[in-house]
Amino acid sequence: MRPEDVREFLRRQPFRPFRLTLTDGRTYDVMHPELAMVGRSWVQVGLARPGDPENIAERLSSVSLLDIMQIEPLEFVVPPPGH
Repeated sequence: MRPEDVREFLRRQPFRPFRLTLTDGRTYDVMHPELAMVGRSWVQVGLARPGDPENIAERLSSVSLLDIMQIEPLEFVVPPPGH
């Protein structure tokens, strides 16, 4: 994945939450544009508490752009069974 691909999703107006799917199957949901920072070879994703209306990150996760297999708006994501 290129940094520009992720930045495009972060800059959309109006912003729409999106999901990063990694090659190992892990996913990261970006619920607010201020909860992600793009570098040349990585993305820092701020992880907020589920349901937190203020979208304040409790911790950060660093993701290599090479590990991102897919990026898609959350409205198109089908939740896994049981969720």
